[in-house]
Amino acid sequence: MSIDVRRLTLGDLDAIEAIERASYPTPWSRSMFAGELAKPSSISLGAFEPEGELLGYLIISRYVDAWHVMNIAVAPSRRRQGIAATLLASLFDTTGDDESRGYTLEVRVSNTAAIQLYERLGFRPRGVRRGYYTDNREDALIMWRDPGPVSVRAGKRSDDRS
Repeated sequence: MSIDVRRLTLGDLDAIEAIERASYPTPWSRSMFAGELAKPSSISLGAFEPEGELLGYLIISRYVDAWHVMNIAVAPSRRRQGIAATLLASLFDTTGDDESRGYTLEVRVSNTAAIQLYERLGFRPRGVRRGYYTDNREDALIMWRDPGPVSVRAGKRSDDRS
């Protein structure tokens, strides 16, 4: 499967919203996405089929010591096909020269598939935010990934810096 990753634009908002509503019980609003797309300290990437259909997206904000993955989602019919991993790998390529910032995200403690993906990509658990999700007060696992390249081979993490 061929996937093109590019920066998202305001013209992508309808497709972003459709995936968001299908993915989350408390979806972001259109204005939240528009604000992130316009923010200079954010990177918003989309994974597209060659015909132009949006398959998934990633929104990340730059902070002093970290890149914070704010939102990542893949169309329900396209999950488990490597799209989220492709988006994250593209993010790491885009920000790879920034050796002063790691990466952080929150994920529902019940979302074992996402946690396993993040761990394969070098993220490690660093704490819990109690009652983080407003729809059901579920806890969020805080995960962190150090700066620098990470490759995934046979499901194992290996640092390219060694």
